[in-house]
Amino acid sequence: MSVKTDSADFWPLINELGEAQVIARERMDELWGEGWRHFGPRFFRYSLMWQEEQWKRVLNLRVPLAEWKPSKSQRRTLRRNEDLQVEFGPAEPGEEEEALFQAHKSRFRENVPDALSDFLGEEPNGVPLPCMQLSVRSGDRLVAASFLDVGLKACSSIYGIFDPAESQRRLGIFTMLMEMQYAREAGLDFYYLGYACIESSPYDYKKEVKPAWVWDWRQWRPFTPDDCSKQALPIPEGLMAIKRG
Repeated sequence: MSVKTDSADFWPLINELGEAQVIARERMDELWGEGWRHFGPRFFRYSLMWQEEQWKRVLNLRVPLAEWKPSKSQRRTLRRNEDLQVEFGPAEPGEEEEALFQAHKSRFRENVPDALSDFLGEEPNGVPLPCMQLSVRSGDRLVAASFLDVGLKACSSIYGIFDPAESQRRLGIFTMLMEMQYAREAGLDFYYLGYACIESSPYDYKKEVKPAWVWDWRQWRPFTPDDCSKQALPIPEGLMAIKRG
């Protein structure tokens, strides 16, 4: 399916799907640069999201790793979790990760996913490209995990899970910081944060990561507070009257 319309006066309307079992790493770099993401072999990109009974304008964000340094708040999060054990390896989620996912999803009230495979597919490390797993443990207990696609010169965070009982640790932020450190040490250029929205959403934490670039569905440019302004390009009036049925 493909829907793509553009106007200089309105927010672009993009809703495209695709499927691929194998993608070369350099090609995946290009696709991320065009706003594409994937869950397993299912590829998608969309410029609008229906959430909380309204349409929200979608932003795609990436961090230029050579310029990134942890902020004061991020350094506090790193110090808070110095007692945890961190390990990167090929993505091989099993029963332990699935149990953590089931606890993690209790945080959601709408669009609640069924299983971790909804995001990773049945073969996360290899379909459609290599995927790394970050495992975070407190002693023998898995308290957080995240999954990172690795291209040739970029990487993209797919999904992160953590134990809600450990929410004071800010483990979602912690795994993101660990992924960025890993990517920079690997010599990659960009870390793709995934989607956020101009409007308020559960993904607002991504808009706090600096420096960041934004794909506004026309070009990449530095992300600024003005990108979150309600004065940004409006959604076409005809679409505003449509509710997801």
